[in-house]
Amino acid sequence: MGVLLPRRKLLKRGALVLLLGQAQIARGATIVAVRLWPAPDYTRVTIESDGRLASRHVSVGSPPRLAVDIEGIELNAALRELVAKVQADDPFIAGIRVGQFAPGVVRLVVDLKQPALPQVFTLPPIAAYQHRLVLDFHPSQPVDPLEQLIAQRLREGPARPGAAPAPAADPLEELIARHSGPAARPRAGEAGAVPPASAAAAAAAAAGKTDRLIIIALDPGHGGEDPGAIGPGGTREKDVVLQVAHRLRDRINATSINGNPMRAFLTRDADFFVPLHVRVQKARRVQADLFVSIHADAFVTPSARGASVFALSQNGASSSAARWLAEKENRADLIGGVNVRTQDRHVAHAMLDMSTTAQIKDSIKLGGALLGEIGHVGRLHKRQVEQAGFAVLKAPDIPSVLVETAFISNPEEEAKLRSDAYQEELADALMRGIGRYFAANPPLARSRAV
Repeated sequence: MGVLLPRRKLLKRGALVLLLGQAQIARGATIVAVRLWPAPDYTRVTIESDGRLASRHVSVGSPPRLAVDIEGIELNAALRELVAKVQADDPFIAGIRVGQFAPGVVRLVVDLKQPALPQVFTLPPIAAYQHRLVLDFHPSQPVDPLEQLIAQRLREGPARPGAAPAPAADPLEELIARHSGPAARPRAGEAGAVPPASAAAAAAAAAGKTDRLIIIALDPGHGGEDPGAIGPGGTREKDVVLQVAHRLRDRINATSINGNPMRAFLTRDADFFVPLHVRVQKARRVQADLFVSIHADAFVTPSARGASVFALSQNGASSSAARWLAEKENRADLIGGVNVRTQDRHVAHAMLDMSTTAQIKDSIKLGGALLGEIGHVGRLHKRQVEQAGFAVLKAPDIPSVLVETAFISNPEEEAKLRSDAYQEELADALMRGIGRYFAANPPLARSRAV
């Protein structure tokens, strides 16, 4: 039988717990991981802990830097690792310093290369992550995706040997003209990856000349904090879909239709996270003619296999599997980490609710063309275009599809996704599908608000 303490001593100990409890709880958190995601759009620093972190921060203008005091923790090896993670080519961060500023307070100073707009916020546990403190550094002047496309064109210079001939008009001038006011939608033909003898190519030859570039928005899914699905061999979805997007981009950029070039625009060109509504906004900003979101599916059992293509639905999903997948993909913002305090949720919601019946109809046509070509290089999970409420497909004026290239959760298909040969075949198939769509559905002239 335990020793009974006098009631007065128990009361004193209880009062001490009440007085110290919050401080003890606050100091209970431990840093378990740190990550840094540099990108032209913005750089993100993530500090993950096993308890919720409280912090205070202040920005200093000259020289530009951000000081963050993280309360309730002690400096440990994991946090020190952040110093060495800064890359020389990081567009925003010049260096990071950390130190024990006071008992239970770690000070982190981020030295910046340029004035930036910092955002500091926390994220609750989700998926494989525990509590996260996030530091985002955005440019003082937001990056214009159209200017990015122009800069890319200037860096690339003349077309590569063997590519289709360049148009007589300057593509840069076309882009600028298109950016400055309403532009006619192009009438497009077949892409260069399709054999010239095909019926699609013959239809393309009969199509009229475009008056501007044909821009295809490629959207590699996930990225940064959001790895997407992970295969049994450790392959991350975000990596393989970016590789496929790069291969498809090269094919699009080397293609000319009746002397008029096609250009690819990537919503992300590196390993960083892009919120779903921002992906749509980027595609609309460059007035893309098509939007193709590239993914690699996963399921609870490894036996599921094959590629699928999805379009938007305004009236419920076409199957329970399509609804489940849309709900899973729409959670990307929670995993990748969106600062809800700064996101204009009303604007985003309005923009994502304007999708039209015509857009969905065109999206289904595009999906059918892609499925027809993907089926020549791999197995199809579904032979018809499925539909569900994917947030990333809700551009009201751009035919948009989501391509699940294979099941990364299937060991055989994971190996194929990692294969250069299969990625090349898949990129060829997607290119042919895009060409088939344009050959059968030359875009009509119309104005679009961006």
